[in-house]
Amino acid sequence: MSDTVLHTPSWSERTLAAGHESLTGQRRGLRAFLPFVGPAMVASVAYVDPGNFATNIQAGASYGYALLWVVVVANLVAMLFQGLSAKLGIVSGRSLAAASRDSFPAPVVLAMWLASEVAAMATDLAEFIGGAIGVSLLTGLALFPSLVVIGAVTCALLALSRRGFRPMELAIGAFVGAIGIAYLVELIVAPISWGGVFIGATSPRLPDSGAVMLAVGIVGATVMPHALYLHSSLTHDRMPAHNYEERRTVLRYSNREVLVALGIAGMVNMAMVAVAAAAFHIGYSDVAEIETAYHTLVPLLGAGAAAVFALSLLASGASSSMVGTMAGQAIMQDFVHFSIPLWVRRGVTMLPAFVVVGLGVDATRALVISQVVLSLTLPVPMIALLRLTGSRRLMGPFVNDRLTQAAATLATVVVLALNALLVAQTLGLEILPA
Repeated sequence: MSDTVLHTPSWSERTLAAGHESLTGQRRGLRAFLPFVGPAMVASVAYVDPGNFATNIQAGASYGYALLWVVVVANLVAMLFQGLSAKLGIVSGRSLAAASRDSFPAPVVLAMWLASEVAAMATDLAEFIGGAIGVSLLTGLALFPSLVVIGAVTCALLALSRRGFRPMELAIGAFVGAIGIAYLVELIVAPISWGGVFIGATSPRLPDSGAVMLAVGIVGATVMPHALYLHSSLTHDRMPAHNYEERRTVLRYSNREVLVALGIAGMVNMAMVAVAAAAFHIGYSDVAEIETAYHTLVPLLGAGAAAVFALSLLASGASSSMVGTMAGQAIMQDFVHFSIPLWVRRGVTMLPAFVVVGLGVDATRALVISQVVLSLTLPVPMIALLRLTGSRRLMGPFVNDRLTQAAATLATVVVLALNALLVAQTLGLEILPA
């Protein structure tokens, strides 16, 4: 008898084999596309994290449908820059952090790394507290023990990363699907004014100075710095391409996935604002906390709608906290060649959330402020991507064309302008009427 042990291919190995078949023309249509689905889906979790819940609820409750256009613009910017991040990884074979380290002066790299770590901490604060709020609403536990529960769930999810990239991608895809289905249910239940949705999504305006901070928060909650770093890290060696044609094919499938994954995330964000506008703007415009929104939904839309809301928040917090930890690890490793075990980083990044809750700081307020911090640090990876993907030396024939470079430059200017408005408001300068 033979002592040979047959090797059963893992999910990741089967995905790589299927991807090779797609690149060599053995697969067609949807079957050819599916092996490449994963990186953008993972990154898209950052676009439906608890920070989005906080800013979108406040936007809908306070201003109705008026700030939907900010969500639309932020999502278009996200699609563009996540696509550029994926392209950088696929073409150069390096992550955004690694390419920045190799291309920019050491002081610039150090500043980028420090800004990125601040962004990662702000991200984790929002995601961790948001998930704990979901646990608390569903179970009745206090917020502090709920943090312990969500921490344990996140650590269990992080264990999937040891089994290759595919199990982790599938798990996160399931979470994204759950959040999407939850808000589809909310849209059916809530009395949405679809005319108001159309006007709000297509009529750019900032009603007053209070809308400025919310607009900046929405941008910070939508276009996430750590997601820009993570996407390139996920694509740079996921599906090997050996020549120009294969690289172009991988890039084409990547762009399609970005459109699909971030399109879904964008619709979920618009649904969050629309549901909050329909449920709270008339009569409950002062609703600003996630917990208040949950309890107010019960008499307005029913206990079922409130439970669906809490479940979607829990799914968002657990999955996005896992992704945030992965992004933070990639940022540290590729910027400064320093790596620590994921569970150690998870433990360190959980501490600020315990401190915030222990001090009695309003959780939703902390979420909104964290998203503003993210928006202020966002130009760093955006400018880096603009420079790197516009470099013919690095990108060769895949360098950005003039239209892409112009669109990315305009998007960066818009984010910088919103940040300037926020800084001016913070300094007490009257830019818009109160």
